[in-house]
Amino acid sequence: MCRFEATNIYATMNEVERVLAIKDGDHQAFINLYNEYWSQVYDFSRLYITTIADAEEIVQDVFVKLWESRHLLKEDENIKGFLFIVTRNIVFNRHKKKVNENLLKTSVLSAFGHESYYNSTSVEEDYCASQLKIFIDKLINSLPEQQRKCFLLSREENLSYREIAERLGISQKTVEIHMSKALKFLKDKVKRGWEILLSLLSF
Repeated sequence: MCRFEATNIYATMNEVERVLAIKDGDHQAFINLYNEYWSQVYDFSRLYITTIADAEEIVQDVFVKLWESRHLLKEDENIKGFLFIVTRNIVFNRHKKKVNENLLKTSVLSAFGHESYYNSTSVEEDYCASQLKIFIDKLINSLPEQQRKCFLLSREENLSYREIAERLGISQKTVEIHMSKALKFLKDKVKRGWEILLSLLSF
């Protein structure tokens, strides 16, 4: 994946101004948004997508979807929330035979602190969501220090890999390696935890 060049004026836009610009078909505002969020969408996808190529394809699909539906955006649209919902939908639509839809929604959104974008509809789903969130938080805390720092800076402060590298005084490539390892670990463990919860609920 790569970043695209956007003029400096768009870097100073607030979220409402950028949404309105995108609604009006402003390509530069869209590029600015892409540069800010593509790495987060990619990391989000990699929690459940095995291959880099598939995750990159999902990123492209997410932003194409955003552009094609830009006229539907509201002035006060939470762009980050919108992107995560679109990503979630694309992921489970492509893998319906492999994933439990409701659990995918709750577990992945919980992993990134966006569970407010999905409301569970049953006691079992609420239980899964809460237990998986506790489980995922413990997994994050168990990551090696640098991996944990990189992941949390990406998840909680929405920093790009370049910004994380500057904050920690390491190279961007090192950040990419830490994030790749952290996501692989979390993906593997979350999948296993999910399977255990499903087996418990099946009795």
